[in-house]
Amino acid sequence: MPNDFRFGVSLRATGSQSQIADEARRAEDLGFHVLNVPDHLGAPAPFPTLTAVAAATSTLRVGTFVLNAGFYKPALLARDATALRDLSGGRFDLGLGAGYVREEFEAAELPFPSARDRIDHLRHTTEYLREHAPDIPILIAGNGDRLLTVAAQTADVVGLTGGDQVEGDPLADRIEFLRNASAARFDDLELNIAITAMPAPGTEMPILNVPRHFLPGLTDEELLRHPGVLSGSVSAMADHIRGLRDNYGITYIIVQIAHAEAFGKVIAELR
Repeated sequence: MPNDFRFGVSLRATGSQSQIADEARRAEDLGFHVLNVPDHLGAPAPFPTLTAVAAATSTLRVGTFVLNAGFYKPALLARDATALRDLSGGRFDLGLGAGYVREEFEAAELPFPSARDRIDHLRHTTEYLREHAPDIPILIAGNGDRLLTVAAQTADVVGLTGGDQVEGDPLADRIEFLRNASAARFDDLELNIAITAMPAPGTEMPILNVPRHFLPGLTDEELLRHPGVLSGSVSAMADHIRGLRDNYGITYIIVQIAHAEAFGKVIAELR
């Protein structure tokens, strides 16, 4: 396998310590490089869950995809991030986003700032971590100009959504914007995309529930052409992943834990 590929899997369900450990070891055995946990109320608490994952594995990196920066003060986040860095033996990747779910801010009894203020806080948080925890790799994920500008200027990894349309080539557009915003840093950035749908075992058609939720303006036919949707045989899906690398420079791919077994076959095909 080309050494520029990295594969991650996102764990969303809660479970006991033994269940989490089993999922983590399964991901490691399937060839994944990173196990990520999101940051939503009702989903697993990121830091304790990732500590359990790190304790159960030896090579698997652990990460947040992505942490809602608006939930944290920078100094408190730096404390938790450096603790997990140390407990994992340096295997922690910190993924950050600006936060977007108003209801979660309200449930946490936090004000819901404007988009501009949320992105400004993300920049402040990232700059604080750069100063106080410079050895922790930072991923920033998003699609808009202001957020991608912060990512271009401060992150190690940029998570791309693939865009919210299929006319033209929105993914290439976002990468070109990123290139211009990052200037000399661009060649050092790792580009990431999350796969939101892929075929169920024994089929070649993806289940589109997740992309339908996040991209309600697209038809099913348009969703099937989205870069974050996989379809076809294992060989066809592997070709799609190679195309993301060869055409766009995207080398870090994340899938949901429900797709881990199926995507493990794609990883094997890419070896």
